[in-house]
Amino acid sequence: MALSRRPYAYSKVDKEDPEDIIHRRAQFLIHKVLEKADSRRKASCLRIRISKLKVKIGKRLRRLRKRIMSGVSVARLGIHGHLMTQIKTWKRLFGLGRQTIVTLPPLVK
Repeated sequence: MALSRRPYAYSKVDKEDPEDIIHRRAQFLIHKVLEKADSRRKASCLRIRISKLKVKIGKRLRRLRKRIMSGVSVARLGIHGHLMTQIKTWKRLFGLGRQTIVTLPPLVK
């Protein structure tokens, strides 16, 4: 051990006990974790408000998405039904899909 010559001065220790080093390190880590926990507690009210707002916005977006999807599916069904009726009328008018032969009755004189 090298001691300084001034009174009440710190002395420099060449080797430290390994248990003391581990203990100091553990105390430092515990102190850091406690500081983090204290800083988080201060903003917890704001954090709760933000999370509630996120949930509220998420619910509204989900409802909006459902409405849009149901509207799109209803529109598809409506368009599909309309197209099918148009195709049927065109088929009836032009006789697509089958050949129609018109025979005239014989003339009687």
